[in-house]
Amino acid sequence: MSAVLEVNQLRKGFRTPLRRQKVEILRGVTFAVERGEVFGFLGPNGAGKTTTIRILMGLVAADGGAASMFGEPVPSRAARQRLGFLPESPYFYDYLYIDEMLDLTGRLFGLDRKTRKRRSEALIERVGLGHARKTALKKFSKGMLQRAGIAQALINDPELVVLDEPTSGLDPVGRREVREIIESLRDQGKTVFFSSHILADVEAVSDRIGVIVGGRIRDLGSIGELVAGELRATSVTLRRPDGSAPGGPGADDADGGAVISDSGTSTPGDDDEVGGDAALAALVERVGQGAHVARSAGSLVTLTLPTAADVDAALAEAHAAGYRVHAVTPHHESLEDLFMRHVRPEAAQADDDGAADDDSAADANDADGADDADDREAQG
Repeated sequence: MSAVLEVNQLRKGFRTPLRRQKVEILRGVTFAVERGEVFGFLGPNGAGKTTTIRILMGLVAADGGAASMFGEPVPSRAARQRLGFLPESPYFYDYLYIDEMLDLTGRLFGLDRKTRKRRSEALIERVGLGHARKTALKKFSKGMLQRAGIAQALINDPELVVLDEPTSGLDPVGRREVREIIESLRDQGKTVFFSSHILADVEAVSDRIGVIVGGRIRDLGSIGELVAGELRATSVTLRRPDGSAPGGPGADDADGGAVISDSGTSTPGDDDEVGGDAALAALVERVGQGAHVARSAGSLVTLTLPTAADVDAALAEAHAAGYRVHAVTPHHESLEDLFMRHVRPEAAQADDDGAADDDSAADANDADGADDADDREAQG
């Protein structure tokens, strides 16, 4: 595959409003987006996602480095004709109706009247705004405006679609529909580059991801490559010998409650579950291998075993003690674990740097996410 987007050592900084201190937003960002793939640009708020996109769209100039789109240096008028873009906070002429807004966007791309009408009708239905045809945009909710923004990003049938936080402001149904639109674009051979801080959305549709934290790319590749399936822990859920809770026979089961987090870690104080339960304490001692109680609910008990534990031996000991195996669940590293591994050191460093850097971080976040005036001017 050939790269549709290429970014090489991109740098950008802004000066704070009061102290006029230079704050680096992008610190040598490098990545490429291949033709026909869905690329998820993942990072916390203030990481540099929106600033990167604004540079790619030609809304702001980079301080250093280079970027290209379809082989053309950014900004490129020719490349923009093949591009669809949804900014983080889209702004439209609020007195227009959805079909009028799409018709205007189509005219800006030079589409003929028949094509504009046909595509507008199809896109209005595709983004679920058929019921709002006779409602002015000023009366649209945040989620409805987001859907309208996705429609205008697709009016020119682009080869590359760039979406900045496309699921922002949407309810679960709307988020699901946006993911389905992204998947359908991939099925049509389109290239999709979208930013998000919502892990589930990125994981659901991305072929590859780039993790940006503190203005630097920290990881790049497919989720399968980055989350290598390393075993973090194993949870073993057992049913007590008499099938009842410690409080006495006939206590209600809590089948859905004997589950620990995906990272394989228990919450603080979980070992207190053993307190006053001699049988459970004896089980933990018998199983050994660093096992501890993750949860005890009703007749079910969940033990957490560390990575190096012999699960078969632990099950044998539990069976010998009269417990029955209810479930065995391995816990592998998740995208959330990967994400937090990069975010936590950055947060800790920010704490160590003191109040001055706190101000800079706030300014960086504002510069990355709140400067909607550029977007509004570009759309107008």
